[in-house]
Amino acid sequence: MRAFLAIIVIALGLAAIGIYTSAFIVHQNEQALVLRFGEHKRVVNQPGLNWKLPLIDTVEVFDKRILDLDSQPQEVTASDQKRLVVDSFARYRIVDPLKFYQTLRYQEAVRSRLGPIVESALRRVLGGATFQDVVRDKREELMKRIAQQVNKEGADFGLEVVDVRIKRADLPKQNSNSVFDRMRAERQREAAEFRAQGTAEANRIRATADREATVIRAEASRKGEEIRGAGDAERNQIYAEAYSKDQEFFEFYRSMQAYEQGLKSSDTRLLISPDSEFFKYFADPHGKKPTAGAQ
Repeated sequence: MRAFLAIIVIALGLAAIGIYTSAFIVHQNEQALVLRFGEHKRVVNQPGLNWKLPLIDTVEVFDKRILDLDSQPQEVTASDQKRLVVDSFARYRIVDPLKFYQTLRYQEAVRSRLGPIVESALRRVLGGATFQDVVRDKREELMKRIAQQVNKEGADFGLEVVDVRIKRADLPKQNSNSVFDRMRAERQREAAEFRAQGTAEANRIRATADREATVIRAEASRKGEEIRGAGDAERNQIYAEAYSKDQEFFEFYRSMQAYEQGLKSSDTRLLISPDSEFFKYFADPHGKKPTAGAQ
């Protein structure tokens, strides 16, 4: 009885081991390749529980998701002879597990086989484009062309290249310095040109203002002379009217003004004869010259 129970236990254990080694699970993001003595038997793309022959069949599991492949920055010469340092990456997925197993076998090998293909396509496509096309005008179109070329060669490894993108496209350091120096010189030239234009405009405005000031002063001087002339004319007219009304008073008034101007308190010296016409009001209040023999 005990021997029978032992046989049952052993049989159940062997059955459990057989079931365990015969079953395998494929997850949602995986695909499996079933091999029998190293030869392809089938590909499992659907997730779930699957079976294989224990100790005879082996299962290779591959990722079904889109994977990234980073490339090393490389220097590319554009068609206009301008050099660029391009940092790119590719996105791919395994679409043929058997071909992938036969050519690469492991995902770690993708970098060594697909990486040079991506770099070669980059140099080939970007080398036929101009610097402006790469950095601005036709970047999207160039990326599609690179992805198409890489995808053709990647099909030999059971891969589908979904996209190739440029993360950064910069000028080499020495070129960047020369471009910076050229940009700085250009900005300095523009600044000097703006300053020259400003100086010319300031001189023009200053000259216009000086000319207008000269015109204004000349016009003011002219009007002043006109007003002064009108005043002198009016004064002379008043004098003439006063002279015509009372000649003796006018002569007396004019003589008093002459005395005031000529006989100032400062050192006044006159070399004039005492009986001169100038002193006629000193000898006679009426301004009459004394007759000969008069006392």
